[in-house]
Amino acid sequence: MRIIAGEFRGRHIEAPPHRKTRPMLDRVREALFSRLMHDVVDARVLDLFAGSGSLGLESLSRGAASARLVEADRGTARLLERNVRELGVEERAEVLCADALARSSWGESADLIFCDSPYPMLSESREPLFRALEALVTRVLEPTGVLVFHAPYRVVRSTEFVGASEVDSRRYGTNELWFLRP
Repeated sequence: MRIIAGEFRGRHIEAPPHRKTRPMLDRVREALFSRLMHDVVDARVLDLFAGSGSLGLESLSRGAASARLVEADRGTARLLERNVRELGVEERAEVLCADALARSSWGESADLIFCDSPYPMLSESREPLFRALEALVTRVLEPTGVLVFHAPYRVVRSTEFVGASEVDSRRYGTNELWFLRP
C-alpha cells in the first residue's frame, strides 16, 4: 500500500497481513482526498479503526497538522506505530491501541474524522456504531469539520445518521463514502 500524494507521495506503508482489516482501495482513497482537498490542510485528524493508517497518514502527507490513529488490535497498532516511524511523523501522529467507539479514545475535538469500521459492525447490532457517530458529529467534530464514514454500497441509509445537519454520499464501485457535517 502506498501514500498517494503530498509530502510522502509514493512511500509505501505496511498493511496488516490478516483479514481483520480491509484497507481502502487506492482509487477510492484518491477520490476521497480529491473531495476533501480544502478540509485536510492544517486539520486535526481522528482516524478510527485506523488499520494500516492509510487515511490518517495520507492526511498528514497532504498537510494535516496532526492525526490521532485509533486501532483496537494490538498487532495492527504495533504495525501502525512502525508506519508512523518509517514516515518520521512521530511528533504529528499519535497511535492509540483502544476501542474506536470509546469516547476516551476520541480526544476533545477534530476537524476531520475518518470512520472505516469493520463491516461486521454494520450487521443487525449496529446501534452502538451509529450512537458513536452521533456523538462524534455533535461533540467532537468542529463546526466546519467533516466526518467521513466508509461502508459497502447500499448498506446504510441517510436516516441512520442522527445529529448531522448535512449528509451526502458518493458511490465508488462497491464502496460508499458518507460525508457528515455538523
